[in-house]
Amino acid sequence: MKHPYLAKLLFLLLFAAFGFPSGAYAQTGSVSGRVTDSKNEGIPGATVLIEGTTLGSSSNVDGTYSIQNVPAGAKTLVISFVGYNTVRRPITVVAGQNTETAASLAENATALAEAVVVGYGTQRRQDITGAVATVDAKQFVQGQVTNPDQLIQGKVAGVSITTSGGAPGAPSTVRIRGNSSLNANSDPLYVIDGVPVDKGGINGASNPLSLINPSDIETFTVLKDASATAIYGNRASGGVILITTKKGLQGEKLRVELNSQTGISTTARRYETLSAGEFRRLVTENGAPSQLATLGTANTNWQDEVFRNGATFDNTVSLLGSVAKVPFRVSYGNLYQEGIVITNKLKRNTGSISLSPKLLDDRLRIDVNAKGSVLENRFANYDQIANAAFFDPTQPVRATEARFARYGGYYQFLGPTGGPLGNAPGNPIAALNNLNDISTVKRLIGNVQFDYKVHGVEGLRANLNLGLDLTRSKGSKDTSPAAFGGYNADAPNTPGLNGSYSQEEQEKDMNLLEAYLAYGKQFGGTKFDIQGGYAYQTFTDQGPNFLPFRSDRKTLVNKDAKLAVPGFYNKYVLISYFSRATANVQDKYLLTATLRNDRTSRFRDGNNSGWFPALGLAWRVKNEEFLKDNNTISELKLRAGYGRTGQQDIGGAYDTQPRYALGTSESQYLFGNAATGFITGPLGYNAVLTWETTNTYNAGLDLGFFDNRLTATVDVYQRTASDLLQEVNVPAGSNLVNRLNANQGALRNRGIELGLNYGVVRSEELNWDVNLNGAYNVNKITSLGLQDATFPGVQVGGIGGGTGNQIQIRSVGFPTDAFYVYQQVYGPDGRPVEGAYVDRNNNGSTTDDFYRYKQPAPLVTLGFSSNVTYKKLALAFTLRSNLGNYVYNANAADRANFGNAQASTLFVSNLSPDVSNTNFARPQLFSDYYVQNASFLRCQNISLGYNVGKVFGASSLRVTGNVQNPFIITKYDGVEPEINGGIDRNFYPVARTYTLGIALGI
Repeated sequence: MKHPYLAKLLFLLLFAAFGFPSGAYAQTGSVSGRVTDSKNEGIPGATVLIEGTTLGSSSNVDGTYSIQNVPAGAKTLVISFVGYNTVRRPITVVAGQNTETAASLAENATALAEAVVVGYGTQRRQDITGAVATVDAKQFVQGQVTNPDQLIQGKVAGVSITTSGGAPGAPSTVRIRGNSSLNANSDPLYVIDGVPVDKGGINGASNPLSLINPSDIETFTVLKDASATAIYGNRASGGVILITTKKGLQGEKLRVELNSQTGISTTARRYETLSAGEFRRLVTENGAPSQLATLGTANTNWQDEVFRNGATFDNTVSLLGSVAKVPFRVSYGNLYQEGIVITNKLKRNTGSISLSPKLLDDRLRIDVNAKGSVLENRFANYDQIANAAFFDPTQPVRATEARFARYGGYYQFLGPTGGPLGNAPGNPIAALNNLNDISTVKRLIGNVQFDYKVHGVEGLRANLNLGLDLTRSKGSKDTSPAAFGGYNADAPNTPGLNGSYSQEEQEKDMNLLEAYLAYGKQFGGTKFDIQGGYAYQTFTDQGPNFLPFRSDRKTLVNKDAKLAVPGFYNKYVLISYFSRATANVQDKYLLTATLRNDRTSRFRDGNNSGWFPALGLAWRVKNEEFLKDNNTISELKLRAGYGRTGQQDIGGAYDTQPRYALGTSESQYLFGNAATGFITGPLGYNAVLTWETTNTYNAGLDLGFFDNRLTATVDVYQRTASDLLQEVNVPAGSNLVNRLNANQGALRNRGIELGLNYGVVRSEELNWDVNLNGAYNVNKITSLGLQDATFPGVQVGGIGGGTGNQIQIRSVGFPTDAFYVYQQVYGPDGRPVEGAYVDRNNNGSTTDDFYRYKQPAPLVTLGFSSNVTYKKLALAFTLRSNLGNYVYNANAADRANFGNAQASTLFVSNLSPDVSNTNFARPQLFSDYYVQNASFLRCQNISLGYNVGKVFGASSLRVTGNVQNPFIITKYDGVEPEINGGIDRNFYPVARTYTLGIALGI
């Protein structure tokens, strides 16, 4: 994709920025005044800016402010504070004189919602009793961000966001205070502009959030404890993340904003392998004669062949403001991103619109939001990344011999008859270039929300929210016969006919109706709010079953033909009743109580109703008489809460019902001229399946010092999940299957979180803000249900090297998915001894001496951010660290031995350099030697920006340069220490990206 006009515009803007800087003002004055609320009390910490510049100040504890060196002729002052309407005041600055301007700010429900959304309404931040964290656009991770969740990596204590690899739009695993379940969905619930979206995946989109344009997002609000999340009851065990998108403001002038970024991505870390020379020497010294004969004369770096520098173009243009008293924002975004692996790319087009009119003397507020996107992917086969790293480096990518012609001229390991050699790997470059795995996904998320202040009953509001989340996806996978050889035994002298072609489609619909009444009243020093509501939500997931189709195009049927019966169909309904009551006594004593009842069609009558209560208490010590006038301590609040949340996301919508399996494209017959599927047999089911529940206790402390220039938040918690939804073994003959989903077991997470924000420097020209957050979480399985006392646990974590090999286990008293390995014995030279393990039970044999060793999840997560502005320059960076996480290096376990140089026939594969440390003759897959410390310190991004100001009639121009993933410090030897699940195998390396961007306002 080329952007010639954008490139010209970028060149002109950069030339203007550095060639024609705005002139300096020779004469200046000052502006001062006081910012107050509706009670004429001073508002501390309000932001006061000279419009169109970065010149400004923050109000003091009494609301006063002063701005020096204001250019003569400045005309507008902008005053803003979280939770209040932004106001603009006209000013006339005269050189050498002071201009006094006062401003009174009115509370703004929308601004409050953005800052402290608590679900089905808002609360003032000082009234919050739960563990809630907010990250706004000013704090987001900068640079090329494809998935919205990457915006807050390292920004929130207790929130771990792990990307599954460097592919564009790669999925992320988001965990709030650790895993909340074993087999059920532990992801948080995402609520986008009031629409709780489907937590399930979308075919053709590896990350459902990649369908949202990050440039449209204004704030993330993370609800962490159950006293904050319980009002979402049935789907909130993994926490809740509320996403608010950008909107126009009442009375705001029309303006256009353009954000454009151009980037180049490279590999940050690669697989460690032997060079061609090192490999020849090793095979010569250790290989069998048949292997020596297979060595070639080439010197191929296969990773150079599979990796590339990927280009990215990301542009968003938006129009916002207010027309006829109707605030609005409209945006369009276009993203083209190449992966660092050849053939891999992503295209995304997004559009959004928001309207926020007020009618009936401002009693009726209507919020209309719609976000649409079209995502086009071409995926790469991840297996070929590791295959490339370990393919024989003495062989060429292409060969001119006639026997390779049928394979497109790519070198392949061939047998005596000219067909692909059994058990030998295929050429990874051929495999990537001859695979066309594509998808197109369309998504629409929208809602219209009516909020009406009932006439005649002051304090009573009625709210109606109608929403939807619609997704349509189509994908196909076309594998050319040349990809893996494609040898046809029936026609050995012709190109093979063993390519393949498959298709899939999916339609996902979510429809939402929510309605609630809210009433607020104040009696003297006591203010209370109560509300009650109803929600009805349906989820439908369906798709067709395509008939078989070979990629040689010699088909039995049309490639678009579908079976008469659907490939899959799931539909379930959630009906919910919820209520909340809050009380504020003299701004000192706070209470929040919630109760939700959910009923789901996934479970049978008697098991389908769940109750989810919560209670939060807080004491604002700061407002007590002995601290009220203290100028050092600006906030001191103690919090405590308890709540229960639920979980139902496992399996299908009908797993509690007796049913039959429908035939697939592999099980059909001809009826006349039509292919028809048939029923293949009954399926297993669990009629007593019910909710998984999580009980959470939380205690917190909020601190502020020096007018909240330094703030701190500390939380301690315990989360216990019971009746875990997990797949378990069932006695033979008791059901139609030997494994099915059931409620068994319990899981506990305990931890502590700390968040610090400090304005290190506050001056007219220099400002420096830092954020530090950290969390310590201990995860333990406390029960696995009706299991024998000698039961070691449920083995998971499949690895290669044999059928059914698993490297992890779930055992009572240990962390989830602890590694289950032998304890390696080391020789006098410090090297591991092949086949020698510690006899831990002293029975004279080591075959039964597996033990539980370390865990993949980190014990400690840390984040640090710094933002420095000096005049028109801004420098920011974000650091992240995980401590106590371990990774099983499956690549080294498979490759750090001489087996391929001694046991293979007619081919050899490259080895891990670790072979020089082990001298293993054969793989030692279950040695704890390969469970490696993967603690790390990663620089997430570095950003340098320059605010040019007004240029060529534009109101503002900002130029930025960003580097993402510039460095990582770790002892781990593999390709990536941050791997969800803890098994490093066929991993798509995380990219390092250099980005140049502009933000233009007109």
